[in-house]
Amino acid sequence: MTTPAADRARYDRATAHLDAPLAIVDLEAFDANAADLVRRAGGKPVRVATKSVRCRALLERVLARDGFAGVMSYTLAESLWLARSGFEDVLLAYPSADRAGFAELAGDPKLAAAVTVMVDDPAQLELVDAARAGGVEEVRVCLELDTALHLLGGRVRVGARRSPLREPSRLADLARQIASRPGFRLVGLMAYEGHIAGVGDAVAGRPLRSRAVRLMQAAARRELAARRAEAVRAVRSVVPDLEFVNGGGTGSVESTVAEDAVTEVAAGSGLYVPRLFDNYTSFRGRPAALFAQPVVRRPGVGVVTVLGGGYPASGAAGADRLPVPYLPEGLRYDPQEGAGEVQTPLLGAPADDLLIGDRVWFRHAKAGELCERFDELHLVEGDRVTATVPTYRGEGRTFL
Repeated sequence: MTTPAADRARYDRATAHLDAPLAIVDLEAFDANAADLVRRAGGKPVRVATKSVRCRALLERVLARDGFAGVMSYTLAESLWLARSGFEDVLLAYPSADRAGFAELAGDPKLAAAVTVMVDDPAQLELVDAARAGGVEEVRVCLELDTALHLLGGRVRVGARRSPLREPSRLADLARQIASRPGFRLVGLMAYEGHIAGVGDAVAGRPLRSRAVRLMQAAARRELAARRAEAVRAVRSVVPDLEFVNGGGTGSVESTVAEDAVTEVAAGSGLYVPRLFDNYTSFRGRPAALFAQPVVRRPGVGVVTVLGGGYPASGAAGADRLPVPYLPEGLRYDPQEGAGEVQTPLLGAPADDLLIGDRVWFRHAKAGELCERFDELHLVEGDRVTATVPTYRGEGRTFL
């Protein structure tokens, strides 16, 4: 492991011939993070969440490693594009209302064999059938189980509002509808425990909150393990040859794969390790995806201004959704200005050592959203850029 100062020197040397703003992926860190995800998965395959990567070249790189199998996409248009590009196992993790996409899926045997779509309501089946436009291919579908933890008789809910299917009996009912409906084949079940996988349990400077999160997550893991096992039994009673049961995310790999009912785990953010994934007791990753902004002003002592940088992440608005100045260490936002659309002042003693044209390296709050800001990623090995690859955006693909 290198020091932050050594990493900064490497990144500056590697990109000295390039103009900032720019984004990089440190391949040594990326590969180390991939190896750690496989270790944590304990022999169960890891399905790569594409929204956390958003770069075909890096998806192909990680899928070439042992321990990874298939991708989890986020829109139907993306799913079809990936399938046309040669990805053979694409699980769409969210329901879609893309009628043109469903017509294309139902009319192409290659796409229909590669793509599995998400269903949690009979109305979604009706929409697919209405969109077929004469396509007769069987559509592969997956059910999603609601994973939220309900407390105080359901008056308190902890977890994302996703699928309406909470009780195993309701999943079995929908499974029976799919099994008896021509043109569809139920192949999988998914349950994403975001309140465990996506919420850090060791937030620096907040010991009481961290303890409360750990207690909540322990209770949630127990409740979900029992309910997920029951749901899988209920669905398999209808469809014994269910191909997969997907669960988890980067922050919950160990606990998710420990459940016998789960056959594979999803992960993506653990490859880039954005700042929101610093706060976990279960693992420590290496920051692999960074972006650099150039210093364009020196307004005074202890202050520099960089170009751009206002790249907030999705989710409830807050300081934790902002990128963090990473290298050189010790810089912080001006609380009166924050991260700006066109310029961002940064405060701290390291500012006095920065000259016009120098770089400040940032980490994004989330993973793949960084790629919506840059057309390409420069892949760094040691102190050299060894390749430059397009992001989804660089390929003209902005799916949402």
